[in-house]
Amino acid sequence: MILCNKRDGCCVCVCYEKRRREEKRSSSVQQTNGTNNSTRTGANSNRRLPDFLQSVNLKYVKLGYHYLITHLLTLLLVPVMMGILVEVCRLSYQDVMALWEHLQYNLVSVLLCSTVLVFVVTMYAMSRPRSVYLIDYACYRPPTSEFTVPFSLFMRQSERSGSFDTKSLEFQKKILERSGLGQETYLPPGMHEHPPKLTMAAARAEAEEVMFGALDSLLAKTKLNPKDIGLLVVNCSLFNPTPSLSAMIVNKYKLRGNVRTYNLGGMGCSAGVISWDLAKRLMWLRPNSYALAFSTENITLNWYRGNEKNLLVSNCLFRMGGAAMLLTNRASERRRAKYELLHTVRTHKGADDKAFCCVYQQQDEAGEVGVSLSKELMAIAGNALKTNITTLGPLVLPVSEQLLFFANLVARKVLSMKTKPY
Repeated sequence: MILCNKRDGCCVCVCYEKRRREEKRSSSVQQTNGTNNSTRTGANSNRRLPDFLQSVNLKYVKLGYHYLITHLLTLLLVPVMMGILVEVCRLSYQDVMALWEHLQYNLVSVLLCSTVLVFVVTMYAMSRPRSVYLIDYACYRPPTSEFTVPFSLFMRQSERSGSFDTKSLEFQKKILERSGLGQETYLPPGMHEHPPKLTMAAARAEAEEVMFGALDSLLAKTKLNPKDIGLLVVNCSLFNPTPSLSAMIVNKYKLRGNVRTYNLGGMGCSAGVISWDLAKRLMWLRPNSYALAFSTENITLNWYRGNEKNLLVSNCLFRMGGAAMLLTNRASERRRAKYELLHTVRTHKGADDKAFCCVYQQQDEAGEVGVSLSKELMAIAGNALKTNITTLGPLVLPVSEQLLFFANLVARKVLSMKTKPY
């Protein structure tokens, strides 16, 4: 049946005819065998193949509908333009000269209309936001394998630390096996020592290793001079030292004095996308500029050393890493850019108490600090994603799909028709 897709439905018809003949033959045999065989006839009829030919035809009908709605304005303008062209071709030399004399006598009106038209087009072009492009990106990858933490090493280090009881160790092992993490994730150097070195200096060393490693790779790929960077947005939820992470980058790469720097903290995993949106909106006010967005998380000072299960989950899921992205609104960079940033939408669920507390930094009874991940996290994230998709839909869906959705909505809500949601 796989070959049927290459024959525009012809093989499907042949297979169906063969299938019908076999079903007729089997039904005639079953009728002579009595009532027990009639059950088999019903089972065979329920196992009939779907009508592939009809589905193919509906597919082409839907494609034609999308093409018609998408190019409706063009299709309507073609006859008008053809009519104008026919009328222009019918003009004689005397008609052209008469039109020229008419324009000469109304030169002021022509100049005024032309000026207004040029002004409107110019204002429209200037008011439109500039396109923002993602030139390239780079993810941090340690130069050596000394930071690698397979599951066995993770559990051995947890046992040697002496901070966890037997139940906590079993719980961490179970979470690791179900987490989807591979055997080549990384933890910072301080976590490999015995006992673990969880100090401010070790946390700074981790941040420098991740940030400078990813940025060196990005600048090498793009061959960009660091002094050309006009905007810098850094995102790290749990580690916000003084001087800031953005100041560390400015000092390392000697960025220019008028660079605009921003630090996002305490905003969770979504702050990576928020940093893109912030850079995009800032570049609307700064034409022909480059923006550097960096997103990371710091493990060293946020490693939980207690036995509460909801705080232990973050130990098993979060690892060492970061990503750097170079954005620009220069039209000359369009060709080498990998992506164009078209739409960004954001939904804030902080007004809901459950959403507010689903990821919460707190202390346990022993005074150990950790990040609590509640069981409702996936459901809350799903609701936020649903809201974002609903907001993003009108921005990205073609007009044909929006019309179908509107017609389905009217049929269900206004006309009370029992139809499936589109």
